[in-house]
Amino acid sequence: MDSRKLALHCREFADNKKAEDIVILDVRKLSSVTDFFVVASGTSEPHLRAIIDEVTDKLREDHSLRPRAVDGSTHAAWVVLDYFDVIVHVMAAGVRERYNLEGLWGDAPQLKVRKKAAKPTGALSAGGGGGARRRVKS
Repeated sequence: MDSRKLALHCREFADNKKAEDIVILDVRKLSSVTDFFVVASGTSEPHLRAIIDEVTDKLREDHSLRPRAVDGSTHAAWVVLDYFDVIVHVMAAGVRERYNLEGLWGDAPQLKVRKKAAKPTGALSAGGGGGARRRVKS
């Protein structure tokens, strides 16, 4: 799998657990260490753990990928998952603001991600309609 696709999968899996402010930074022209950073925020230690577990479990189950290294802790509110070409940073909002990776790597373009169209809900029939009917007196 190419590094761009891996970064997009990491983003998707973090989003599955409602990670906040997910950003993919393309650092290929700026770093010889990695191609992409995926940066995501969680709201609590359990939320951070859920995001980390979802990314690691899905990549292992669906793509037979394991991080080459994991650094940090949910207690410290910053965990780094190193997939060589993609490095995932899962952080508490305050820690993210303090270290400002997006500012530090400000020259890196952000990968734009198209949102999947939401499936329509409701009781509209195939024939359309769905609007209120007006009662006509005869």
